[in-house]
Amino acid sequence: MKLVPVYFSLGTNQGDRQARIEEALRRLDVAIGRPYEALSSIIETPSWGFDGPDFLNCVVRYRTARLPHTLLRICKRIERAMGRRDAPEYDADGRRIYHDRPIDIDILLYGDERIDTPELQIPHPLMRQRDFVMRPLREIFEQK
Repeated sequence: MKLVPVYFSLGTNQGDRQARIEEALRRLDVAIGRPYEALSSIIETPSWGFDGPDFLNCVVRYRTARLPHTLLRICKRIERAMGRRDAPEYDADGRRIYHDRPIDIDILLYGDERIDTPELQIPHPLMRQRDFVMRPLREIFEQK
């Protein structure tokens, strides 16, 4: 069984943000079946794409044999279990409308794979535009 490095971005701007990040990490550990391998610093950043409270964000790396679409289902299940209810919403021009969220978990990278399906795009298509993703991701890459 080949283990693939997978990088996730976690963010929250509701409630006890630190506790929400820690809970999401615990749930990911259980669902993936092993503890994470590396964790960036948790940083505070302004909301991106909308006006709202500041977020706490981090990036975490796991090694897993689970397939990307299975990981996506795990992320969505954890988000729902932690209180996320919003479905993706778009404006008349097709641009995503962003909202406050109790937790957001995105798959950034899955080894060297490229995936482009309606449900999942890897590498994450907006990660390079998001300093709150790139700063913690660079930190983990520098830990190697």
